[in-house]
Amino acid sequence: MKFTSTRDSNVHIDSKNALLKGISDEGGLFIPEEFPRLGEIETMLSMEYKELAYHILENLFTDFSSDELLECVNGAYNDVNFSNPHIAPIKKISDRYFVELHHGRTSAFKDMALSVFPYFVQTALKSSTDFEEIVILVATSGDTGKAALEGFKDINNIKITVLYPEDGVSSIQKRQMQTQEGDNTYVLGVVGNFDDCQTAVKEIFMNREFNRELNNQRIQLSSANSINVGRFLPQIVYYYSSYIDLVNAGEIANGEKVNIVVPTGNFGNILAAYYGMEMGLPINNLICASNDNNVLTEFLNEGVYNKNRDLILTTSPSMDVLVSSNVERFLYHMSNNDTKIVSSLMNELNESGSYEVSDEIKSNMNFVKAYYANEDEVNKKVLQTLEDEAYLIDTHTAVASVAYDKYLADTDDMTKTIIASTASPYKFTSDILKALSVEIDGMDDFEIMGRLSSFSSTEIPVNLSDLENKAIRFRDISSKDEILDRIKDFIGGDENA
Repeated sequence: MKFTSTRDSNVHIDSKNALLKGISDEGGLFIPEEFPRLGEIETMLSMEYKELAYHILENLFTDFSSDELLECVNGAYNDVNFSNPHIAPIKKISDRYFVELHHGRTSAFKDMALSVFPYFVQTALKSSTDFEEIVILVATSGDTGKAALEGFKDINNIKITVLYPEDGVSSIQKRQMQTQEGDNTYVLGVVGNFDDCQTAVKEIFMNREFNRELNNQRIQLSSANSINVGRFLPQIVYYYSSYIDLVNAGEIANGEKVNIVVPTGNFGNILAAYYGMEMGLPINNLICASNDNNVLTEFLNEGVYNKNRDLILTTSPSMDVLVSSNVERFLYHMSNNDTKIVSSLMNELNESGSYEVSDEIKSNMNFVKAYYANEDEVNKKVLQTLEDEAYLIDTHTAVASVAYDKYLADTDDMTKTIIASTASPYKFTSDILKALSVEIDGMDDFEIMGRLSSFSSTEIPVNLSDLENKAIRFRDISSKDEILDRIKDFIGGDENA
């Protein structure tokens, strides 16, 4: 399997090099040249999660040897990294099924891919004759940063820098990053929003002078955001896992189609479900759930992508995104792999902040339905789900559940539906308790966690309760103009970076 670029069909690269590069030289994103077909789901029904991961990923990362891929998968999906033996357990709550993707080391769905991604990078680096060290850059809206830091900490020949919006993450998310251990880690708060962080990362990737300096030192710049295929593609696995679990539980027949609802920020998670669909997973519709930053709702319903609006800070901060990077990959597939169209649309977005797709593309993407939830609807859904079902969900999952309610009201579609539950509610305790009308004035973060635990009769994830005893290591805050200099200082070994 070779990978090509969304903006240049002349690019043909193997997965190891795609992993190390992160993005293509002209700024495009790597995609597999074709969708492998995985065969009958019947053959996968007895597979555990890591067996399933191996089966799916061996069809995508074909330049990895069997031993290399086994080492990656076995190192990632085990009881050290995940507190639930099923890795991604699925629970039936009323008329919907929640796949819980938050049982990893940082209590967010990003752990599902970022547990295996560092093994991919290490393996690819060992095979490289061009580079001796990797510098990972990550822009985060809250969850990716911590999961990437945890995955890459103390790995030889790899350094990682995470940029987060200083006022755009929850207090627990910030504490997770600021207390990160590992001599090869660096965390930087940015005065701005997530899109500013993401733009800074992309600009650094396209900075030829800086990259030339690194290459002269045999250092490769790469990313752990979902723009990297090694971060994005492992997410396919849990959609297959969810489907198989429903078949094995007798909830659906093998071959029966399902809907999948995904709370969406950067569009990578829902795109992984689409890739699963193209590889043989029986999917009826995908449902893209947004918060008040409803750029994607407008795009999918009307064909117009317009980022020219103020970013709204919501209680689902990981979805507070105006420029969803993985839409570029989606456009590539929906335009029948037309790199000229993708390049033109991306240039329009960069220059004017908006673009409109053709009627053909609008028609092609009609299987993705889109809805958004406002803050009041999110709060009511958190409360209603706990009161009616004795099930505690976080704000992002609540957005998805509201979106599914709206889809049902519009369609009366009784297709069995899986909702991606993307984070532990304990990462957003203040907002959850406010939604539950529980008084928290005067409490610190850890008292608030305890209050939520007692009120909801649920357990605090150990990785979050342990934060209270961890020292804060990173307090740096930077303007957008200073980011590159801070990163250079860190790469150069300046302890005061």
